[in-house]
Amino acid sequence: MFRKIDCYRLPVLNLDEGLQFYRDKLGHPLIWRSETAAGLRLGGLELVLQTERPEQETDLLVDSVDDAVERFVEAGGRVLAPPFEIQIGKCAVVEDPFGNALVILDLGKGLLTTDAEGNVTGNEPLAD
Repeated sequence: MFRKIDCYRLPVLNLDEGLQFYRDKLGHPLIWRSETAAGLRLGGLELVLQTERPEQETDLLVDSVDDAVERFVEAGGRVLAPPFEIQIGKCAVVEDPFGNALVILDLGKGLLTTDAEGNVTGNEPLAD
């Protein structure tokens, strides 16, 4: 069901200061940037710095959030936040029978597109 870890999200108080540390000093290249978040390359994953929420988060990629939520609930898990739209597709928060909250997302709207400076300009649909 889970395809891979999509990203590891870290809260920062100031996005420019976060980029100065993780990009400029630690050497993680910028992939994309919006007003409240920035994605940096971390091997085959993204390290996402964000100013929206105070907690760390690991996002798991699935083919379809709707299908994954249904399968997760049938297996004995529960839904903490039902599917909602995000820029790249859909997202949901589920909890396993052991109390572990998991964030799942899909790429239904496609990957982010950026300009030369890495600013998000839209989405590029995925090829079938």
